[in-house]
Amino acid sequence: MENSFYTMGIDVGSNFIKLVLIDYSNNPKIIDKQTEKIRKRNPTQLADEMINTMLEKHNLKYEEVAYLASTGEGDMVKRKRGHFYGMTTHAKGANFFFPETKTVVDMGALFVRAVKITEDARVQDYKMTGQCASGSGQFVENISRYLGLSIEEVGDVSLQAQAPEVSSGICAVLAETDVINMVSRGITTPNIIKGIHISIAGRIIKLISSLKGESPIMLTGGMALNKGMMQAIEEQLAETGKKFIIKTHPDAIYAGAIGAALWGGFRHLKLKEKKAVAV
Repeated sequence: MENSFYTMGIDVGSNFIKLVLIDYSNNPKIIDKQTEKIRKRNPTQLADEMINTMLEKHNLKYEEVAYLASTGEGDMVKRKRGHFYGMTTHAKGANFFFPETKTVVDMGALFVRAVKITEDARVQDYKMTGQCASGSGQFVENISRYLGLSIEEVGDVSLQAQAPEVSSGICAVLAETDVINMVSRGITTPNIIKGIHISIAGRIIKLISSLKGESPIMLTGGMALNKGMMQAIEEQLAETGKKFIIKTHPDAIYAGAIGAALWGGFRHLKLKEKKAVAV
């Protein structure tokens, strides 16, 4: 095996693009990472700008990166060498953070996906919520915006709740209508936000149970950084008597990009082996 070489992984989501540069060796490590909110920008152009910025920052040429792998909306990335499906990259990223991980919960903007994985981060089985469900990061962001909060504030505000009110709507449209009614009834913002977190937490636990997921369970994606969501999951676990061990990581939002970079390194070595055999 080569002693060391660089790989890059880029995860293009519906709201954010995440990019990592990895020193791929016997013990791969993250050299640098970057995330950008897409907003109204062109994702293809933004992805290219992020790649260029990362290369320039580390005095690298594109040709000096052994493999650039995409995940998520990979069609948006022009200079990728290859693409990996989101389940496989989040599985690999979770395994990178916690090698003992048996189940991964990818808490994305449009859906939540629970994935059972092997010791070497291979996907065994999965289940996911529908895109109409009110259990997604985009739904939380929409509600927070309506309530005058930034997505970064939501977790701390949720922790202030005294009497959370849980939305009854499963569909995002109905749930948003519930929130509007709560505001008109004078329900406080912390109690509304905490109620949303409780609702989503309940669906996540049902998803894991339906999959027959095993502990430890690693949460990945943007919502995994939400303190209020983590508290709601722990409370729901205690209430339902489930014994799941839930873990997250400060870099959980980069799990997909990290997984792409790691699988890219693996593929690079396999391609080298095939060339050597052919020669």
